[in-house]
Amino acid sequence: MASDDTLRSLMFTLSYVLMKRRRDVTSADATRRREVQRRVAHRQYFHQRHKRMIMMMIAQTSRPITELPARPTRVWSNIESTDWWERVVMREFQPSDWLEKFRMTKETFFLLCGKLKPRLNRQDTRLRPALPLEKRVAVALWRLASNVEYRTISTLFGVGRSTVCKCVRDVCHAIVLLLRPLYLRTPSEQELEDAARLFATRWGFPHCVGAVGSLHVPIIAPSSNTDNYWNSRGWLSVVTQGAVNGLGQFWDVCAGFPGSTEHSAILQNSTLWARGCDGGFLLRQPPLDFMGHPLGFLMLGDAGYPLKSWLLKGYPESSALTAGQRAFNRRLERARSVVDQAFLRLRARWQCLLKRNDCRMDVVPTMILACCVLHNVCELHGDAFAERWEEAVRHEESPQPADEVSPAADDPQAEEVRARYCQYFLQQEAQQRALTC
Repeated sequence: MASDDTLRSLMFTLSYVLMKRRRDVTSADATRRREVQRRVAHRQYFHQRHKRMIMMMIAQTSRPITELPARPTRVWSNIESTDWWERVVMREFQPSDWLEKFRMTKETFFLLCGKLKPRLNRQDTRLRPALPLEKRVAVALWRLASNVEYRTISTLFGVGRSTVCKCVRDVCHAIVLLLRPLYLRTPSEQELEDAARLFATRWGFPHCVGAVGSLHVPIIAPSSNTDNYWNSRGWLSVVTQGAVNGLGQFWDVCAGFPGSTEHSAILQNSTLWARGCDGGFLLRQPPLDFMGHPLGFLMLGDAGYPLKSWLLKGYPESSALTAGQRAFNRRLERARSVVDQAFLRLRARWQCLLKRNDCRMDVVPTMILACCVLHNVCELHGDAFAERWEEAVRHEESPQPADEVSPAADDPQAEEVRARYCQYFLQQEAQQRALTC
């Protein structure tokens, strides 16, 4: 009896395995047939399209000259209207309209077009005229400033949606390639000395040449490694690290890291870290004297960065802080606010960094870098900044994540530098009190 049950169980298992094997083979054959049919249909479609294009080119070249139409012949059937760009923008836009829609003055806009011309200029063809350079730049700036959908910009400018996408990508690449060496570069020795002088006079923090901070830019879910892009606040983002001078202008930007990346890890993978640890642009020969000790240039960061002799951060808030430590924290937060203000103006001016960006992940880092370059262009040329733009940033739905590095990553020797600053700021406040009395 037991042997019959065993045999029956064995036969049932064998039947199930054979049936499952048959189903898998049948399913694989069906999938293979569908893939072959899809490829054949795809190939036929492109062959027919290629054939139609050749026939149209033959018809264009074989037509007598006397029969050519007065206007250039277009291949597509539905021609979009370009009246809004040619008449309204180019002829009727007021200075306030240029500033509101393109986030820069008309003069800066055409200066930008002139600098991008070597990369973006196109030639007309027999099939259609090339899109004007100014229009291509305007399409990209409209997208960067408003983050509206491609189809909305397509209708507005009278171009196809694919053309809008290509304009945004090409213009951002051209800005990074041509303008980044001019407007976003490592400062020279003289520029570092000027930056240190500015921080000392405006922010009351001597020997400082810049502040570093990080910005999370919202994105849609990427096609791969989605888990890496969830930040500590629970939304998808990419992280950008930026270093600014005392005027809030970027001079070092590292963009495109997944949202879960720690700020200290981004710093250690950037050129800023290599230059800081090896001396580099922060090394001054001979070092200046500070409180009886030699000290080179340094930068300021927040709790998300490690304490280094060239990168200072505040003391953790506690009731046990001394008067000097509290004075140091006040001065550091006052001076480091320049990077927070720079990121605020950056996102307020270019709202593609504020709202959820639906571009592909290979375009997002270039777009962020282009926005930082354009920020510097507008700031250097004195283009006005409307305070009402900040309202969207102050009421954003996705607050910026905060990061904090372990004290184990701090450099013990840097504590001596920070202690000397505590003594210096305490003396400064005592002198100010004496003068007021």
